[in-house]
Amino acid sequence: MTDNKAAARNLALMRMKEALIEHVPHARAIGMTVVDVRRGQAWLMVPYDAKLVGNPDTGVIHGGVITTLLDNASGAAVQLALPERQAIATLDLRIDYMKPATPGEDLHCHAHCYKLTRNIAFVRGVAYHKDPADPIATSVGTFMLAANRAEVMPVEIDKILGKEAQ
Repeated sequence: MTDNKAAARNLALMRMKEALIEHVPHARAIGMTVVDVRRGQAWLMVPYDAKLVGNPDTGVIHGGVITTLLDNASGAAVQLALPERQAIATLDLRIDYMKPATPGEDLHCHAHCYKLTRNIAFVRGVAYHKDPADPIATSVGTFMLAANRAEVMPVEIDKILGKEAQ
């Protein structure tokens, strides 16, 4: 690959990485970054930060941070599996915690969208420190595709509640 093609690919990859989580304020607030992407797969990271600790006595990162990381990585994997970007929504996300995160260690996550149907995407994820074979937590999730295509309910609320309910 020529230097110009490699530079263009790296720029496109950087923009794609940013687009995957830039619209999620909570992801930005905890310092989440996209490490790598492939078709249907995403690797994300949250650096260790004392403000994310759930128990000051142990220094262990709060489980909600791990949940957020797995959910965002899973959503990014879905976006990377789709032929074009569209609104999605988490329908179900099951997380199995295997062990507490190690104080001082960054959190990493890999998610893989392994099945797409017309309306649903299926994803597996793993949160870890250095080795995905030694997980902190694993997840399986389903995501609704085209979450913004629902039609407005053709019901007039005034007719149901009556004018006096306002």
